Amino acid sequence: MSGGLLVAGTTSDAGKSVLTAGICRWLHRRGVKVAPFKAQNMSNNSAVVVGADGRGGEIGRAQAMQAAACGVAPDLRFNPVLLKPGSDRSSQVVLLGQAVDTIAAGNYHALRPRLAEAAFAALAELREAYDVVVCEGAGSPAEINLRAGDYVNMGLARHADLPTIVVGDIDRGGVFASMFGTVALLDPADQALVAGFVINKFRGDLGLLRPGLDMLRQVTGRPTYGVLPWHLDLWLDAEDSLAYGRVLGRPAAPRGTDWLDVAVVRLPRISNATDVEALATEPGVRVRLTVEPAELAAADLVVLPGSKSTVADLAWLRETGLADAVLAHAAAGRPLLGICGGFQMLGRAIHDPVESREGSVPGLNLLPIEVTFDPRKTVRQSAGVAVADPGVPVRGYEIHHGYVSSADPALAPLLTYADGAGEGAVLGAVCGTHWHGAFESDAFRRRFLTEVARLAGRSGFRVAPDTAFAAARERSLDLLGDMVEEHLDTDALWRLIESGPPGKLPFVPPGAPPTATG
Repeated sequence: MSGGLLVAGTTSDAGKSVLTAGICRWLHRRGVKVAPFKAQNMSNNSAVVVGADGRGGEIGRAQAMQAAACGVAPDLRFNPVLLKPGSDRSSQVVLLGQAVDTIAAGNYHALRPRLAEAAFAALAELREAYDVVVCEGAGSPAEINLRAGDYVNMGLARHADLPTIVVGDIDRGGVFASMFGTVALLDPADQALVAGFVINKFRGDLGLLRPGLDMLRQVTGRPTYGVLPWHLDLWLDAEDSLAYGRVLGRPAAPRGTDWLDVAVVRLPRISNATDVEALATEPGVRVRLTVEPAELAAADLVVLPGSKSTVADLAWLRETGLADAVLAHAAAGRPLLGICGGFQMLGRAIHDPVESREGSVPGLNLLPIEVTFDPRKTVRQSAGVAVADPGVPVRGYEIHHGYVSSADPALAPLLTYADGAGEGAVLGAVCGTHWHGAFESDAFRRRFLTEVARLAGRSGFRVAPDTAFAAARERSLDLLGDMVEEHLDTDALWRLIESGPPGKLPFVPPGAPPTATG
């Protein structure tokens, strides 16, 4: 078979990524050869994939997570177009893994035909290679101002004749209006592809919800395929839900007597914030995204994460008083970690003729390094060991224009590559690295947190010897598969995947109100 399905959403963060992953895991467990697909993703959370030519390329982290749900290696075709916003008005365009341009919102339309052609070709190849391709939309299919050039929502569904389900987040409220409005705003040809709905993040008595589901079917002519419950343990590679003050994961109680509090600065152009999710899998480690200087003062470890616009986000740190809080934290001898762009901010100076074109700007001067931006982008998977303990292996990946162009020769690296070259820097309680994903290496994460606890004076903190990040991710993917099997009408979903769109369904226009049932 060569089946397909499009998972669209009423909004961003409605649950498209996790529902797509759940359907992929359900199909994988049935023995179906399945692949994920997102024609275009707008995100600064990316993963490095080695292409057929041996070069490293980028796709959205959500698609890498979905590939894991399918039991397959990530593929550049799973996310052929990735837009990485550098500001409110411009984005770097990554096409089939490689950065090809930087565009402003106003001239995106000129490049769009080329991007659509590449996306359609990638989907066609995947449908030849896999039994089923589960596609994820972007934003909402009812963004009518963008419909003419759309190739990721109903434009994709029309091109590939994909049955479409629409997922909505009931926890936000207004889910019935959102679902009705989504269908109502589509033209009849698009409506004909929308088969039904899935409600996400429901809490409460399902019996109280059923009359609404019946009325939704009356006014749209479409069923609801199921209601997914709200679940604390779903934390997979969040993209749209990196909210201020959000605690990542569901921290388990500490193995010792002390907790470790980790404050991650939520930069305006934050990238790959998922780096710290591995820390959040450890018992007794509470990881919070914040923009409050007071929360940095109270933290045991402060993290400056990656940034798509390092110089602009460094200026924002200074404007908000967060830079002063970071400096005070470091002056007190408390642990501070910079990752990629955050690492670059810790140096004496940043020379940037490429990304911001601001030239040379002073850094936070916490590490004796200088960083220069090069037009050539480093995109690769990396492997090596921890300098402090050469028996501890570390794997990660790199995505950056900046590189260390000058450093105090006495400065110790944090890591070494397999060839022995140093990477990153350590000076007292301050350290940094360009490697994303390093904390997914279990032994390195444990050693790092043990040192953090020592420097922070948390003598009662103990790392768990048995926490495995990869196993925790598999459990979450299995949980998604379980939820799909338990709460959705999988027989109906299978018929959609196998048989295609249901054909033209009735739609009751506004002015014909439903009647309550049940």
